[in-house]
Amino acid sequence: MLTLWLKAFHIIGVVTWFAGLFYLPRLFVYHAEATEPAIRDRLKIMERRLLVMTDIGAALAIAFGIATLATESFYVHAGWLQVKLALVLLLVIYHAVLVRLTRDFAHDRCAWTSRALRWFNEAPSVLLLAIVILAVVKPF
Repeated sequence: MLTLWLKAFHIIGVVTWFAGLFYLPRLFVYHAEATEPAIRDRLKIMERRLLVMTDIGAALAIAFGIATLATESFYVHAGWLQVKLALVLLLVIYHAVLVRLTRDFAHDRCAWTSRALRWFNEAPSVLLLAIVILAVVKPF
């Protein structure tokens, strides 16, 4: 029963985390294209607040994921889980880049183009697709 609660809170964390991973880069696109100072200032506030929510979601997803693994340690050597964890590491790195971009936009020093940010925005979708397939189908 405990494992089911851990999984439920893990999923809640993942959903919260991905909400930020999907929307924060989109705000960056708008920010890169904005020309009015008032709009840029409003986007800075939105980005900072959304990053806090994204940080909380990431912390919950990772903490409850680790707790779930501790209760189901027989999965640790499964190939699908090792690949999933490698993809989660890529998400953590992606998240770190979002932190950096938020800081750069806050100080008006981001050099990324809106086109590059649009491409960057696609990464979490691809990672989510792969992670969900690995977790549900467990292909190897």
